[in-house]
Amino acid sequence: MEKMDFSVYDLENHVTKDVIDSHPNGELTVIWRNWDNIIKSPEMIYVNLINPHEIKGPHIHKQRTSYFYCIEGKITVIIRDMNNAYHEIELDEKTPKLLSISKGIPAAIVNPTSQISKLLVLADVAWKPNDNEMENISFDDYDLMKLFNDSN
Repeated sequence: MEKMDFSVYDLENHVTKDVIDSHPNGELTVIWRNWDNIIKSPEMIYVNLINPHEIKGPHIHKQRTSYFYCIEGKITVIIRDMNNAYHEIELDEKTPKLLSISKGIPAAIVNPTSQISKLLVLADVAWKPNDNEMENISFDDYDLMKLFNDSN
């Protein structure tokens, strides 16, 4: 699903095999390749940890588009699109999906579980100290706490 304000991409997942007898020894998930035309050359790559039952955001990145891949646990990202409609996007370690949130689109990352969740984040603009690139906002008309009612 590709949109102007956010997109969710199904990623390639490949079984890896032992070099001697070809038994499956793991998996490989392709997050980014320079020829996929999904991400402009990433200028920043980091791991974001979200503690159990915590919310990061909501906030807006004014200059950068961010790409999220869940490497451990489960999260729900709440996105308010350009028409002020809310979307709940779930990412987890079992489903290879890449979530893209365009610059200027507000979002909150919620960990509704009792375990730490880890996100691999790629961004097309690198963060610099004191660059005022991020703006904290509120989702006054959205109940973020409802995500904890059915928490794992």
